[in-house]
Amino acid sequence: MREFLFLLIDILVTLARLCWPGGKSAILAEHLLLRQQLIIVRRSQNRAPTLKPWDRFVFAFMTLFVKSSRLPKLSLILAHSTILRLHKALVHRKYSRLFSNLKGKPGPKGPSTELIKLIVEIKQKNPKYGCPRIAMLASELLGIPISESMVRRILRKHYYLAPGAQGPSWLNQIGTEKDRLWSIDFFRCESILLRSYWVMLVMDHFSRQIVGVTVHRGPLIGENICQMFAKIVAQKKLPKYLSTDHDPLFRYLQWQANLRVLEINEIKTVSEIPTSHPFIERLIGTTRREYLDEILFWNTHDLQRKLNQFSEYYNSARVHYSLDGKTPASKYENIGIEKINLKNYCWKTFCNGKFSIPAAA
Repeated sequence: MREFLFLLIDILVTLARLCWPGGKSAILAEHLLLRQQLIIVRRSQNRAPTLKPWDRFVFAFMTLFVKSSRLPKLSLILAHSTILRLHKALVHRKYSRLFSNLKGKPGPKGPSTELIKLIVEIKQKNPKYGCPRIAMLASELLGIPISESMVRRILRKHYYLAPGAQGPSWLNQIGTEKDRLWSIDFFRCESILLRSYWVMLVMDHFSRQIVGVTVHRGPLIGENICQMFAKIVAQKKLPKYLSTDHDPLFRYLQWQANLRVLEINEIKTVSEIPTSHPFIERLIGTTRREYLDEILFWNTHDLQRKLNQFSEYYNSARVHYSLDGKTPASKYENIGIEKINLKNYCWKTFCNGKFSIPAAA
């Protein structure tokens, strides 16, 4: 009865479209498009079907008679990888349009060559000087205001460490106990509708466990990052130290006051030394490469749900080389992974089947 009802509705819709001006040509074009796609799919070959010039001509010609809103419903042989590449190209196009200055006036010129040379020489002769001290010294000597951000950009581009120089290992000295040192950072991703979303990621240094992840839509201010952090640490044991980088987001007065209320000591990373903040950066890269670059999301709730699923997989099932083959959950709770029998085991899936891990039956 249900199939008959659907067939009756389909017939009525078809008759209505035939009576509408231009309906006959549109229905005929849609029918030929679907038929041509079925012919391509049924071709005997062991790989993805290859479009011939005649196929491309039929598709291009028949789309002239079909409304643009109907085209997504008629695409039967569109691969998932094609959608991901198209989304990546649209994101690249979005930011190239936002930040290009082709039609406007040229942007402000950067620092002069003499100023760059002076800042680099100060750093070379005084390796222990940080960006704030160099900015204050250069401002005092030249009599013009020089910001810490400008010094940091200059050193990032023109100053290099000597071969064999190693970054500090203070993270390994502090984070020797669980819930003692956390690392926090932000990254941005784009939805299928090309809307920007900010993601806050917090991890425990001792166990490499994802403490929490939360999403925010729109620009970030001090109140937003405080609310996101409060949502993550709710009903959790707070750490003694929190490692952050030199992002301007962590300079808001609301953020500093929030850490003082929670009695958390903020530790800044060493500028221009990647080894001073490697674990959270590696985690962000892993999240992007292994998961976010392979999926699409619609809104805040969809992204939050998918990131929660990845956090569960990352903490409980993904083994780590730096943890001697353990998972973050087993390292944090000191519980070993249940052994499996090669003759009797099952598969446990995560992230809607994207990852599969053997488990004891």
